[in-house]
Amino acid sequence: MKRTQYKPFNQVLFKYPLLVFAITLLGCETDDQQTVARFTELTLSEEFDTDGQPNPSIWGYEIGTGENGWGNQELQYYTDRPENVNVQNGVLLITAREESFEGSSYTSARLVTKDKFEQRYGRFEARIRLPYGQGIWPAFWMLGADIDENPWPGAGEIDIMEYRGQSPTVLIGSVHGPGYSGGDAISKEFTLSNDRFDTGFHIFGIEWGPEYVNFYVDDVLYNQITPEDVTGPWVFDKPFYILMNLAVGGNFVGSPNEETEFPQTMLVDYVRVYEELKIN
Repeated sequence: MKRTQYKPFNQVLFKYPLLVFAITLLGCETDDQQTVARFTELTLSEEFDTDGQPNPSIWGYEIGTGENGWGNQELQYYTDRPENVNVQNGVLLITAREESFEGSSYTSARLVTKDKFEQRYGRFEARIRLPYGQGIWPAFWMLGADIDENPWPGAGEIDIMEYRGQSPTVLIGSVHGPGYSGGDAISKEFTLSNDRFDTGFHIFGIEWGPEYVNFYVDDVLYNQITPEDVTGPWVFDKPFYILMNLAVGGNFVGSPNEETEFPQTMLVDYVRVYEELKIN
């Protein structure tokens, strides 16, 4: 497929490495002062150009149902089968299916860069077309790389994009940490005007530096979270790794209903990570 040559939003608009500015979002003025950094040095470029399984030097899998449905009462069994995760024609396909498998009624996939790629700070982005339907829950997110020694939520979590399939115009960006996890996460919604996230590709990203995480959809910076915004310790000054998954059911979206169609597929055109421009 022909790829969009996307230049980072901050590279287009900003001349200097660090700026503070007030922005207007979706026609509504905001008084929030937003820190913006210039992240232009590419450190990860996963373009999904080779058909078959995703690049094993970048992606691993989390298999099974996890404890209590991965902590969320989810209904799917995650696999690494080509029926659930496959690269075709330059796009990664993560597919949720309704089928009886290992005691579960649904299958899907959960990809991670744990122990393969991690980074502290930078721009993390993916170009994705989302699925839809009651009980469908895709996500592009990050966890602290010290999670084995520092269990969640102590390790920290950054949800670059999560979305309820029954609300195809709305996504949510969040951070989780000690004292502000699960239903108490620090979050903000973004509503797409006159369009739906399941009808085309959109770029979901964060720009993350010391004491801030900025959230983007396409060229729109819609939220910034800082230590002053959280209700516990700030745990975002260390390396994080990337996760992408397509869940079915769970306490965030509820179960599928008779109107939910299967299979449902999350299409990922690319995943790219940048770090800040080094000036000698």
